[in-house]
Amino acid sequence: MTRIKIRTKINAPIQTVFDISRDIDVHQKSASPTKETAIDGVTSGLINYNETVTWRGKHFGFYLTHKSRITAMNLYDYFVDEMEEGKFKSFRHEHIFFEKGGLTVMKDKIYYEVPYGFFGELFDFLFLKNHMINFILERNKTLKALSENEKQ
Repeated sequence: MTRIKIRTKINAPIQTVFDISRDIDVHQKSASPTKETAIDGVTSGLINYNETVTWRGKHFGFYLTHKSRITAMNLYDYFVDEMEEGKFKSFRHEHIFFEKGGLTVMKDKIYYEVPYGFFGELFDFLFLKNHMINFILERNKTLKALSENEKQ
């Protein structure tokens, strides 16, 4: 299982950051380099507990779909999305929020397994893990800018 942990400090209220991070339209904006679009389930606005969204995006030259469900949510503290259908063997993304020193800290914890045994693990090591890290960093850059801009 691959684990990715990323921490982002944002100068905005925790409620703002929490809501922007679960906004489908914001995610589509942050994922524009991969042409990611919500095609089923919640396709616009805020996603909530037990709701699903199916994404279609271009990764590594192929259009892929990924259906996630929000499996846990405690307003303004955390939410979790888990893959129901897609190319991973398993995929879980924990979004955690807390305030520290006047800032909101957003922690992303991503856990996934790849299919195809040794070849899948080699692909993950050589390409996929870095792709995932860069995807989340780009997403978080957009979330930070929008959250800090909305604060004003």
